[in-house]
Amino acid sequence: LRMPLGKSEKKKDEVVTEIDHVDRNLANLTQLPHIFENHNLTRLTLSHNKLTSIPANIADLVNLQILTLWNNHIEDLPPSISSLPKLKILNVGMNRLSILPRGFGNFPSLEILDLTYNNLSERSLPGNFFFISTLRALYLGDNDLEMLPGDVSNMHNLQILVLRDNDLLTLPRELGQLARLKELHIQGNRLTTIPPEIGHLDLTNTKNVLRLEHNPWVPSIQEQLDGGGSGAVMEYIRGENYKYFYGRQEASTSTIPPKKNKDKKISRAGGHRPGGC
Repeated sequence: LRMPLGKSEKKKDEVVTEIDHVDRNLANLTQLPHIFENHNLTRLTLSHNKLTSIPANIADLVNLQILTLWNNHIEDLPPSISSLPKLKILNVGMNRLSILPRGFGNFPSLEILDLTYNNLSERSLPGNFFFISTLRALYLGDNDLEMLPGDVSNMHNLQILVLRDNDLLTLPRELGQLARLKELHIQGNRLTTIPPEIGHLDLTNTKNVLRLEHNPWVPSIQEQLDGGGSGAVMEYIRGENYKYFYGRQEASTSTIPPKKNKDKKISRAGGHRPGGC
């Protein structure tokens, strides 16, 4: 007769689908030698470590749905990462990315992408970045973007777009085509005007969010914001007078607001992170 499996045997045969290695001082994924052999893995969390790169064989984790790399020292990602067929959530926030790999927009299933607090500018983004049509939430706050390409209109499933605390000077008119957008965070930039097409969006009902503060707005927008909040601004930019004014502003060469000094930003190489990471 076969004896019942002991505890250790059961554990050995058990399928591990979720792995957490948080705050373990990891500097290299070779310290976790068998992790890429586990093709059953659906969630991998490696937050608060000292990783500087991710190996190309991350693509072997074909069932991975959630990959969290928050608060490491990652400077680049492998092009293979965007071939992960089931990946729905990718969090690479609080790292040192200054460029994204070629073809990064090829993700077939990605719904949430968090790139908060890196060193990304519009030049860092590959040509197909804004073609991730499955994306529902894009977090790009605390980066170095000065402009946003009109290609953003291809993200037609986008519901949340966070661009706060960048260096944005303008927004594309095409943003107004994102009919499903429920949250737009553009506070803390260098914006002076807002395209009238943004007025097409439904961002002012009680469940939706439009954040506009801490921009050097032209007086007419700032007055609306001070007097009635973002709802008053939306009402104002929908008017014919504003459309005419905006067209004239686009054609003029007004003074460019200065950039913020980001030299002490902790995503810059050599910066110190909370908790000594």
